[in-house]
Amino acid sequence: MIGKNRYYRRSKISEAKFRQIVRHFALDLTATDTAELCGVSVRSTNEIFQKIRHRVFEFCMTQSPFCGEIEADESYFGAKRIRGKRGRGAGGKTIVFGLLKRGVSIYMEIVPDASKSTLQAIIRGKVDPNSIIHTDGWRGYDGLVDIGVDKHFRVNHGNNEFVRGSKHVNGIESFWSFAKHRLVKFNGVKKSKFELHLKETEFRFNHRHENLYLALLKLLRENPL
Repeated sequence: MIGKNRYYRRSKISEAKFRQIVRHFALDLTATDTAELCGVSVRSTNEIFQKIRHRVFEFCMTQSPFCGEIEADESYFGAKRIRGKRGRGAGGKTIVFGLLKRGVSIYMEIVPDASKSTLQAIIRGKVDPNSIIHTDGWRGYDGLVDIGVDKHFRVNHGNNEFVRGSKHVNGIESFWSFAKHRLVKFNGVKKSKFELHLKETEFRFNHRHENLYLALLKLLRENPL
């Protein structure tokens, strides 16, 4: 019967069963474990998980601008560094740029490089000019005040400087550790699906103080699969 599931249109899966699958997704179980627990095929569960990730991705991309105390940093995801390959993004790693509003939320975006033009274009689009931005000493962050940012503070990791009072990027560096630790459990994510998993991690972090299951149901009720 079409229309029996408010969250997944034209689905043969009942709403009760679908909510059960969403609950396991919220608990961060794998599709294989969820399929076994819910009595649904792994193929169907994988399909639902991917569709949920697409909705999460779409939601995350609308969240801006950030305002307040912001930490900006880039991180590198992928295999361990290859011997002989040095520098930012060495060894074919995927470069991810992040903006952390202290104590609140994160925004991430895959970038082709960590150049000044690339990073500052995202900052201009996602950060309110009245914000205070904290970064490390990477030259890609040179000139932020010149493009309208109210205040810009830096710590120079190259000189073993990591904290000067409230001037640091410890919050976003802690998030990078959380994100990489979470993604390890997938035993490697296909490049074509990496961004979806990345934004799912962002969504989970940003809703860490809420009931994630209810947050997902609200998202899917407003924009069904």
